[in-house]
Amino acid sequence: MKLNITKPIIFFDLETTGIDVARDRIVELCYIKLHPDGEKEERSMRLNPTIPIPSFASEVHGITNEDVKDCPTFKDVANQLQEVFEGCDLAGFNSNHFDIPLLVEEFLRAGIDINLKDCRMIDVQNIYHKLERRTLVAAYQYYCGKDLQNAHSALADTRATYEVLEAQLDKYPEDLQNDIAFLADFSQRSKNIDFSGRVVYDENGVETINFGKYKGRAVKDIVMRDPGYFSWIQQGDFPLNTKRVFETLRLKYAKR
Repeated sequence: MKLNITKPIIFFDLETTGIDVARDRIVELCYIKLHPDGEKEERSMRLNPTIPIPSFASEVHGITNEDVKDCPTFKDVANQLQEVFEGCDLAGFNSNHFDIPLLVEEFLRAGIDINLKDCRMIDVQNIYHKLERRTLVAAYQYYCGKDLQNAHSALADTRATYEVLEAQLDKYPEDLQNDIAFLADFSQRSKNIDFSGRVVYDENGVETINFGKYKGRAVKDIVMRDPGYFSWIQQGDFPLNTKRVFETLRLKYAKR
């Protein structure tokens, strides 16, 4: 089933130096941008992460330090990518948990606070796990009847993710609606406030801490009970976006 869109949507995938959103960097970014009029843009770019690529990461995606030593850094292309991504919906495989938070971190490190306020985010992996519970390679075989060649190549994974979502719409017409807002909501695991899911909305819409000793506690309660906790967040090894959200909430409730 052809995806029904009312504004541009970008399917994208990252290859990185590792899986730590706060510390790791992008070494390859590939995207497919679909427009409501049917136009499709496709681009793949390798980036110099400015930190060494560990051997275990190179073993996964096949990209070495030598491969990217002369490539632009993320900061070099940040303004260009901001123009590409802002105003679009986003989709990927495990993207809500990893790719989007890491992309936002790279923008913040480049001095750009990218506006994703009205962006609807579809995580094809979450749809798959809710309905079948498998990996991208298995999903591609299951839904599309194809073997995924060059798995962990960002472009191959991006193309596969796009095809899998369209096949999911065909397979589950009673469960899924061909509507970006529905798919974004369906593919959410939690209602995140920060992109890494350290702070979420609970069932009553209350900002709630989602990790550590205060997991499940309302942020506003901790502002009053343990103000030093927020200093610890700012000094800790957390994503920049997470730190910003905590500081915004601290200021919000400290004034009350």
